[in-house]
Amino acid sequence: MTTTGIKVSVMYPNKAGARFDHEYYKNSHMPLVKSKMGDALKYYTVDRGLAGGTPGEAPTYVAMCHLFCDSVASFQAAFGPHAQTILADIPNYTDLQPVLQISEVVVGKP
Repeated sequence: MTTTGIKVSVMYPNKAGARFDHEYYKNSHMPLVKSKMGDALKYYTVDRGLAGGTPGEAPTYVAMCHLFCDSVASFQAAFGPHAQTILADIPNYTDLQPVLQISEVVVGKP
């Protein structure tokens, strides 16, 4: 099986009373991430949580983004030098602590 790269998922838990500015995240924060990471960031997606697994259940995460890169090394090389700038922007859109996971993409877009 051939992998198609890695995905860095940044997930923001849905907590009562928490603040999350989806417009700022979509229009300012994520373009900042892309501008800093350059070509190492092949593309990204942004999700807004709608619901949980059962009717009427709140979503587990209020928002997520997924960063697609060729490898963990290419992600680290592109993100690392700009981590302080990127992380310093978080209070501009949320008071939540993000959860991060790096995954190997074993099946990607056709």
